Amino acid sequence: MLLELKDVTKRFGGLIAVKNLSFTVNKNEILGLIGPNGSGKTTTLNLICGSYRPDSGTIKFKGEDITGLRPHVICRKGIARTFQLVRVFATMTVFQNVMVGIKFGANVRTRNKREDELTALKILEMCKLKEKKDVLAGSLTFAEQRRLEIARALATKPELLLLDEVAAGLNPAEAIEMSEFVKQLRDSGLTLIMVEHIMKIIMDASDRIVVLDYGEKIAEGFPIEISTNKDVIKVYLGETSNA
Repeated sequence: MLLELKDVTKRFGGLIAVKNLSFTVNKNEILGLIGPNGSGKTTTLNLICGSYRPDSGTIKFKGEDITGLRPHVICRKGIARTFQLVRVFATMTVFQNVMVGIKFGANVRTRNKREDELTALKILEMCKLKEKKDVLAGSLTFAEQRRLEIARALATKPELLLLDEVAAGLNPAEAIEMSEFVKQLRDSGLTLIMVEHIMKIIMDASDRIVVLDYGEKIAEGFPIEISTNKDVIKVYLGETSNA
């Protein structure tokens, strides 16, 4: 077990965004996190990465209590993320974007510049961006910026990667390609939590799925179990869904 959330609750005034949420993430798996808009998915990612502090409950990573630690501390412990809205450094080159991730995710004093540059190139090649390394990030296509954001996150050397709607805004072919890439990341030894609204993507890529509704977990299981769960069909997939 790599990550454990136990009875985690987060309130915003009178609104309970996440309520008594508990689940685990095993090493080297893709955990899908789904639910209707406002169900608490992104809030959950924000709690894990330290952007929000839980009002109650605990979050453990590799057995260590990381509840309430600052985001940069959690990142350096091995958790990285992407965002719903692409966030790249538009006026920096693709290569420089990845180098930022490398420098942020490690102790600079212990690293070799040439080694870092080679690592950045390897990551860009894996993300199919090596040929664009000298291009300004702001001039990339939307799909390329999505991949660059993942590349920058990978540069911090995470053990757990949080993907927040990584296929959003992509055309069908690009979304399928992204799904395959996510599975390749898992096969390389990475563990992932993926928030996604495109059911074809989440069902194809996930090893297990957790379903939220109004901040509470209503189902957890393998994709085939989730796709036939009556409660899930009712609140999220739709009464007539056959996904």
